[in-house]
Amino acid sequence: MNLDTPQLLSVAAALGWASGLRLYAVVFLTGLAGAMGWVDLPSGLKVLQHPAMLGASGLMLFIEFFADKIPGVDSLWDLIHTVIRIPAGAALAASVFGADQSTWAMVAALLGGTLAATSHIAKATTRAAVNTSPEPFSNIGMSLLGDGAVPVALWLSWAHPLAFFAALTVALVVMVTVTWMLAKFLRGLAQRICVFFARRRANLRG
Repeated sequence: MNLDTPQLLSVAAALGWASGLRLYAVVFLTGLAGAMGWVDLPSGLKVLQHPAMLGASGLMLFIEFFADKIPGVDSLWDLIHTVIRIPAGAALAASVFGADQSTWAMVAALLGGTLAATSHIAKATTRAAVNTSPEPFSNIGMSLLGDGAVPVALWLSWAHPLAFFAALTVALVVMVTVTWMLAKFLRGLAQRICVFFARRRANLRG
C-alpha cells in the first residue's frame, strides 16, 4: 500500500500521540502489524517488526500493563517515562518519512514530539489526580481506557486518516482542558498539604 503525504502524516501523528500514553504498546502493535502483513510499514519503521524488537517491546508492554494499574506505581512509571516517551514519539513519527524526506521527517518529529508531550502530560496529570481517591477502580478504569485508545488510534490512522484527525482534534481539546483543570486541583492540594505540615511542625515546636 502506497501512502500519500496526508496518510503518512496521519500515521506519524498517531505514533506520536499514542506514544505519550503507551509507548511500548505503540512499538509492539506497529511492529506486529508489519510482521503479520496487515500493513506495509515504511522503511524507517521496519525495524519494529524484527523478532528481537517484538520480544523486547512485548515484554515491556506486559510490565507496563500491570504497572499502570497500581496506584502510586503508575505515577512513578509516568515520571520515569517523561524523558522516554516524548523523544521516542518524535523519533517514531520522523521514521515514518525516513532520511529520503528530511523536511517532512522534521515536520513529523516536531508533530510527534508535541503530541507525545501533550498526551503524556494529560495522562500523568489525570492519573495523579485519580490517585488521590482511595478506591482503585477509577485508576484501573482510566488505565483500561488508555489501553483501548492506542490500538484504535493506530488503526484509524492507517485506515481512515480523516476520521483520525477529527478524533485527534477532539482528544487534544479534551486533554488540554482536563490538564488545565486538574493542574489547578493538584496545585491546590499541594498547597493544603504544605499548610498542614507547616502547622503540624509549628504545633510540635510549641
